[in-house]
Amino acid sequence: MSYNFFAMHGRMKYINRWALMRNSMSENLSEHSSDVAAIAHALCVLGNVRLKKSYNAERAAFLGLYHDMPEIITGDMPTPVKYHSEEMKKAYLAVEDMASENLLSMLPEDIRAYYESAFFKKEEDKELWKIVKAADKLSALIKCIEEQKAGNTEFSKALESTEKSIRAMELPEADMFLEEFIPAFYLSLDEQSSL
Repeated sequence: MSYNFFAMHGRMKYINRWALMRNSMSENLSEHSSDVAAIAHALCVLGNVRLKKSYNAERAAFLGLYHDMPEIITGDMPTPVKYHSEEMKKAYLAVEDMASENLLSMLPEDIRAYYESAFFKKEEDKELWKIVKAADKLSALIKCIEEQKAGNTEFSKALESTEKSIRAMELPEADMFLEEFIPAFYLSLDEQSSL
């Protein structure tokens, strides 16, 4: 029997993000998910090393990698639309749940449970989902910085509000990432690579 899950996963590269914004460079869902996975992993490492947490960094990367996969089916719903009202939010979440069920049905039944937690949040992953949410916001912030550097003022307000929302999370690992890693995104390649 043949299963479609990973062929569908490969379609993440066809889903562009930031649909309501004028972009100087496009960002697809695959690129974003890769960034979220890497940042989530880094946040866990920061927490484990500096704050003596016991995060499972590899699991956080796994959750980050698949966190937006339902958008292959739903598309990337712009945040202002998704959260416009409580009814809109509930409707979108119901559609997202249906998309998740559909995607999970594309896996062999004997391994489906392993992937299910990336689509439906489990209580035991509660802390990791906070990390993934912070990583998602940090990825969005990086996109805003890149657009601003390219001279696109369309992302100025999004940059401000995204950074504010990250700080409001009061997640020390995210604050460390903001202070120690985000400044480099404002630099040129020559500045980034100089020792």
